[in-house]
Amino acid sequence: MTRVKRGNVARQRRKKVLKLAKGFRGSLSKLFKPAKQAVLHALSYAYKDRRNKKRDFRSLWIARINAGLQDKKITYSKFIALLKKNNIQLNRKVLADLAHSNPEVFNEIVVKAQS
Repeated sequence: MTRVKRGNVARQRRKKVLKLAKGFRGSLSKLFKPAKQAVLHALSYAYKDRRNKKRDFRSLWIARINAGLQDKKITYSKFIALLKKNNIQLNRKVLADLAHSNPEVFNEIVVKAQS
């Protein structure tokens, strides 16, 4: 069998992985074999956490809405049900932002939903 020199192809492959591993600690950013493993793990975590970020933000919005409703003596689930019943179509992101930054406008929405 003839000899194959992989010069460019192999070097480019290794450089691509080491570039992705830039900023990792110790040998994970310097040596190819551990860097390759670390990059594989990092990319899988990045994929998974792009989906988990949506879950985390939704729970943050729910917590902020619930905090805004504390002094109104109404629970979050009843508030959302009232919004749907009265056909007030504001999503949780907007409601959370109003509860956090504009409490008086949020109070008007709560009164409107209760009426």
